[in-house]
Parts: sequence; structure tokens; C-alpha cells
Amino acid sequence: MNFEEFKTCGLRRSLDILSGKWKPLILSSLFEEEQVRFVELWRKMPRVSKKVLAEQLKQLEENDIIQRIEVYNFPLEVYYRLTEKGQKLGPILSELHEWGNHLKA
Repeated sequence: MNFEEFKTCGLRRSLDILSGKWKPLILSSLFEEEQVRFVELWRKMPRVSKKVLAEQLKQLEENDIIQRIEVYNFPLEVYYRLTEKGQKLGPILSELHEWGNHLKA
């Protein structure tokens, strides 16, 4: 594979979108619940700063993996949920989870 082929490789694009320490945990949380508030996500993530979590969520949103929903109450409520594109990751992440479990043995 040459450099030009590498730039358009589907695997490279997929890994670019999913790379990030917290993205798999974010997606896992969103597969468990239909939509999750920012604060709930933050509490589920061990030792992640709000800034880093917000950056990772923004990247997933820019790639159309998740959708940000604002509910105009006081205070403002922000929810996240998977898009149709993001929901297609379910079987892939499930397989990665199973594969990782077999590595322990």
C-alpha cells in the first residue's frame, strides 16, 4: 500500500474517528442508554477531565457518530445519543470487546 492508498484507506479513516482514550467508553455508555447527559457520562469515566470529555464528544459529533441535544431549561441540559451511523458501530465494538476478553486468557 502506498501513501496515497493509505490516505483513503477505510481502516485508517475508521481508526482516526474512534481513536482517543475515552471514545470507546463514551460509545459503550451510549449503547447502554438511549441518551445520556454530559454530567452522567463524566461520572462514568474514571479520571477524565470535563475538558477532555467535551473534546472527545465534539470529535464524535463532528464525525456524525453522536448527536448533541440541548434542552432549553434552566439550567441548560445537554444530552448525547448515537446517530444512525454511530449505531452501526454496535456489532463492531461488541466484537472488539469479545476479542479483548480472549486476550486475557
